[in-house]
Amino acid sequence: MAGRRMTLPLLVLLAAAFLAATTGSNSKSSAVFELIHREQATWTELARNDRERMAFISSRGRRRAAETGTATAKPSKAAPASEAFAMPLSSGAYTGTGQYFVRFRVGTPAQPFLLVADTGSDLTWVKCLRPAAADDDPAFGAGYGYSYGAPAPTDSSPLPAPSSSSPPPHGRVFRPDDSRTWAPIPCSSDTCTASLPFSLAACRTPGSPCAYDYRYKDGSAARGTVGSDSATIALSGRGAAAAAVASRSRRQRRAKLRGVVLGCTTSYSGDSFVASDGVLSLGYSNISFASHAAGRFGGRFSYCLVDHLAPRNATSYLTFGRNPALSPAARTACAGTPAAVPGARQTPLLLDHRLRPFYAVTVNGVSVDGELLKIPRLVWNIERGGGTILDSGTSLTVLASPAYRVVVAALSKKLAALPRVIMDPFEYCYNWTSPSTGEDLTVPVPDLAFHLAGAARLQPPAKSYVIDAAPGVKCIGVQEGEWPGVSVIGNILQQEHLWEFDTKNRRLRFMRSRCTQ
Repeated sequence: MAGRRMTLPLLVLLAAAFLAATTGSNSKSSAVFELIHREQATWTELARNDRERMAFISSRGRRRAAETGTATAKPSKAAPASEAFAMPLSSGAYTGTGQYFVRFRVGTPAQPFLLVADTGSDLTWVKCLRPAAADDDPAFGAGYGYSYGAPAPTDSSPLPAPSSSSPPPHGRVFRPDDSRTWAPIPCSSDTCTASLPFSLAACRTPGSPCAYDYRYKDGSAARGTVGSDSATIALSGRGAAAAAVASRSRRQRRAKLRGVVLGCTTSYSGDSFVASDGVLSLGYSNISFASHAAGRFGGRFSYCLVDHLAPRNATSYLTFGRNPALSPAARTACAGTPAAVPGARQTPLLLDHRLRPFYAVTVNGVSVDGELLKIPRLVWNIERGGGTILDSGTSLTVLASPAYRVVVAALSKKLAALPRVIMDPFEYCYNWTSPSTGEDLTVPVPDLAFHLAGAARLQPPAKSYVIDAAPGVKCIGVQEGEWPGVSVIGNILQQEHLWEFDTKNRRLRFMRSRCTQ
């Protein structure tokens, strides 16, 4: 999640859930989550957070490589193919982070929160009041040392911006004892012992609550108990577009997605968690919210990331279910073949156990201005210690060293006529201001393209890789990663694209989009 992406595997521990509509009998319903992007952090901060996240990805990959890889996401009862739901999604630049935020309601009655949307997390969690069930368990320390005098916000009340410093504002914590549908998960359960990363070994009695203790590379930590609860979703018929409309409408059809695995974080430390209320897990895992919800809604989910510097009111959506913009009819004309206008493409989605919960793709090559660069093929090979993942929690794209050197050399060669300037954390920055007029120079930016398996080509807008780093200054916004090591397509390179993760058919579909509706 780069840029304070709650650094690393922000845990998102939402699991098994099934949808029970609470209104109407229309069988063609849909549901949507809104994505929200949070004052901008400095590029140095974003790069530091990205490095910390890369360290986590590398360490996790080494650990996964030693596993058998037999675990798969648990199937859920399927909904009709026409169903979908969506959640509002926004850039977090206004809070000084490089994350994207989604509005999420959990519990009965529903309690609203703002969570980081994280494709690298398998645990969904929220900041939480200590549940009564944990009061007498020695596995837990004291709960938050905060005062909770203010009432919790109602489901219909506006959601205030998260505090920029700890502790969180009153009322922005989950109160499990106030939820009729909260159920602690025992420490003797398979969910706790086999599926939950960083679960604690302490289990005083088989019925004691399952505890977790997440530790992050930057020194941040989150600790709490695990349970299950129901998430409230807004339903609509006719797919994602209608679901987004329903999400904005006051006359929503609502339903409960039950059995969501939820971490109740009763204590945390570090800077990773101050800008949000927790994490929504979008990783590929049998306990993640994404796997559970997608299993219910067509085996797929999609999101569209607005420009990372977009204003707070620029909203897109995280959608579970079929997205009409990426329907088979739209894909037929351009999947895997060049088109005169940007269209939908598709490439195999790699769910390799060595990289889980991340989603990987096969990169066949990278070109600059149509010229294929000479990058060792092993850089893209998971079997040889490489590979490429898409990560909503990393801001800047990170290329393993052999690829980075070739790509930045090709780009910088095309920009050699511009005066170089020094600006951390980038290696190549340029003065883009005319000395005579003081206006930005009209200089063509070379085209950058990633050639993926299946003849799919990702050609991001120039602003996604030659980025505005300061007034009058642009930089090549790519960072160098370790080798051996995985390369990461970060959220800035993903911006203004619609991405669909079809886990059922193991396909990744994408197309250019302004994202706002």
